[in-house]
Amino acid sequence: MAVDLATLLAVVGLPFLAAAVTPFVYRLLGERTAYFAAAVALACLGLVASLFGTQGAASVEWIPALGVSARFYVDGLSLLVATLASGVGVLILTYSGAYMHDEPGQAKYYAALLAFMGSMLGVAFAADMVVLFVFWELTSLSSFVLIGHYQRAEASLYASRKSMLITVAGGLFMLAGFLVLHAVSANALGEATWALFGQGGILEPENAAAMQAALVEENLLVPVLALVGVGAAAKSAQVPLHIWLPNAMEAPTPVSAFLHSATMVKAGVYLVGRLRPLLAGEEWTAIFVALGLLTMTVAAILAVAATDIKELLAYSTASHLGLIVAGFGFTSFYGAETGAFHIVNHALFKAALFLVAGIVAHEAGTRALNELGGLREDLPITAAIAVIAGLGMAGVPPFNGFYSKEFLFKAAWEYGTVHEGVAYLVPFVAVFGSIFTFLYSIRFVMMFFGDKPDALGHVHSPPAIMLGPPALLAALAGIVGLGGVTATFGVHLEPLEAFVGSVIQATGGAIGGDAHAVAASGAAGATAAGSEFTYTLPKSRETLPAATMSAITIVLGAAAYTRYETLHDRLDAVISGPLTANYYYDGLTDGANPFSDRVLAVVQTRRLRTYATWTLATFVVLTLGAYVAAEVAVSAPLSELLPVTAPKLATWFVLALAGLGAVMVVRANSHVAGVLTLSILGFMVAIFYILSKAPDLALTQLVVETLLLVIFLLVLDHLPAFYGNLKRSRAIRDGVLSVAVGATVATTVLLATAERPDSIASYFVRTAYPEGGGSNIVNIILVDYRAFDTMGEIAVVAMAALSIITLVALRERGETQ
Repeated sequence: MAVDLATLLAVVGLPFLAAAVTPFVYRLLGERTAYFAAAVALACLGLVASLFGTQGAASVEWIPALGVSARFYVDGLSLLVATLASGVGVLILTYSGAYMHDEPGQAKYYAALLAFMGSMLGVAFAADMVVLFVFWELTSLSSFVLIGHYQRAEASLYASRKSMLITVAGGLFMLAGFLVLHAVSANALGEATWALFGQGGILEPENAAAMQAALVEENLLVPVLALVGVGAAAKSAQVPLHIWLPNAMEAPTPVSAFLHSATMVKAGVYLVGRLRPLLAGEEWTAIFVALGLLTMTVAAILAVAATDIKELLAYSTASHLGLIVAGFGFTSFYGAETGAFHIVNHALFKAALFLVAGIVAHEAGTRALNELGGLREDLPITAAIAVIAGLGMAGVPPFNGFYSKEFLFKAAWEYGTVHEGVAYLVPFVAVFGSIFTFLYSIRFVMMFFGDKPDALGHVHSPPAIMLGPPALLAALAGIVGLGGVTATFGVHLEPLEAFVGSVIQATGGAIGGDAHAVAASGAAGATAAGSEFTYTLPKSRETLPAATMSAITIVLGAAAYTRYETLHDRLDAVISGPLTANYYYDGLTDGANPFSDRVLAVVQTRRLRTYATWTLATFVVLTLGAYVAAEVAVSAPLSELLPVTAPKLATWFVLALAGLGAVMVVRANSHVAGVLTLSILGFMVAIFYILSKAPDLALTQLVVETLLLVIFLLVLDHLPAFYGNLKRSRAIRDGVLSVAVGATVATTVLLATAERPDSIASYFVRTAYPEGGGSNIVNIILVDYRAFDTMGEIAVVAMAALSIITLVALRERGETQ
């Protein structure tokens, strides 16, 4: 079924349109704007749902000269991410209606959330590298606003700056990778393209192999993997670029639940999954399996050392994103299933847990783990939600996270058995990291059990509007877990199976191969064939290794939990200073401050001479540097660019006077002499225009010079009589800079006029005189071709004149100082 372009444009554009009108809606609805935003998200979810059953690309021209189109693509993976972005968005925005009560800046908050949702939907459906990059950066921009929501809190500002710096810098690496792919596509496909999907798209099955072969031939495969990997790692908080995520918890809890469970941090793993069919190979596996498992383990250890419930969830998010990256790193179908299935599972249990953390912080008044316990008595429903979501995060059967964790174990074990030797470290590290995942997950759940601290007191029950969204997320997580249980006994949940199957087919199917049997835990398995997904009963030898790895994880995790506090204290003491990535980030940024202060003292002197010097010098360097880099040159001989006939005597005389005037301006010893000699120079230029048969330019020059002369004479009385002696070094610097600026302008004029594009001049002459009925080509251009520009200039001048008249009138009445 063909993809409807109008639906795609609507689902991407509606959140931005709603964000634009949110400030006006807030004036009408106040805090109920949350439900307006939730309705917009629900409408987007409905539009996404209408795209199910369709697949393909649709586009509209955007920048034809560069071959860039607003191209969008629908398949299982894009629908998965879009469903999470809009579906979780409905719940988060509804939850915000109660959580953000009496909070400041709500209009900005809801506008930024909607803009972020639209950006994430754009990332999900983008099928053009330029379009993908634009939406990618929009997620960073909107998240910067959301993370820094509390503008008066230094910690919030620090967190927003850190997230912006790391994610935007990573985006630039990704852009560099896209530029390489664009350049290579010219050789691989015969024509350079920015398209990912659709006609000529580099990810189309018939083109992906040719692209990879070209990258290998030109020794660019590893550089592209590295560039794309940095971009994905920065966005999805992979080690060592994970450090922005814990600080981002300074944002309101709904923001943490939305950005850091189902949306923004999923952008990086989405990019890895999307480019997997194009770049997968030995280098791909080495990079992304190592990166993913390292992040999964390190972040899980940091989560055990955490003392704040949101900090624990932040590190756990990075850890589970590492699991997804590692899954996509494996080129087997098990890897595709790990990545795609865990995207769903993680979004469900992590969003629920963030909302639970918000309820606890909101009602108990603290987020410190050592101050919380026994909350089940006061928050029984919240406790039930936490148990379902927390055990899913721990990977305990039969909860949802267990099944996608099993896929990781299968992929890791398969990789170890195929490659043998040191490759057996892969399943070992997967189990080791999972033990710490089990530990911090159980610790989160246990704050609802045991004895309640005396200082905690009575905890009020949250309003129903805050309980509904996490309860629904936990219920969905439970249904996914139930799907695994029923499949073990041969009972099929067709809607769930069809959805997950389409995702697996979209990600794993592109790698190649026929239907492949994969096992969930125990006796459950799955087959991805075409667009169908059915559970099968696998052979015991396929299930035993992963089941054994799961059992080891749970047994060792349960044993280690009895020593949790000791382990927590030791990790907290060890993980500090040079052992943390924050040590280097803060050292780099703080170390740059003295240099910034010195630069500021040199550049920001509050002197016009300094500003002009830096501006003009930058202009010269960038312009001439661009000419050198582009290897441009004047193709025509210089003699052809100069007048053929020698200037007349009158012209030489005028030019001589102009040059004499320029010298006199420099040598003038008074303000009046300087102004008058400057006017001589200007009037000589006007006479030169007359001799060159350009009376309109001459008239403009005369008017401007006369006006400047009058203005200068009026302000002379207010200028200081003596500015001080000019240092010889400064005079030499200014002289060299003046010559450089003149040479740059002259070079630019020569390059711009070297080709003599007569077709343009002829067009203007023809339309100005025979066709336009005009008598002056300049006037025709100003009135006919630059009408709006001219009207704008007139409007600006008129407003300035009215302002001056108003100020003069008020001064005469004594109303200004």
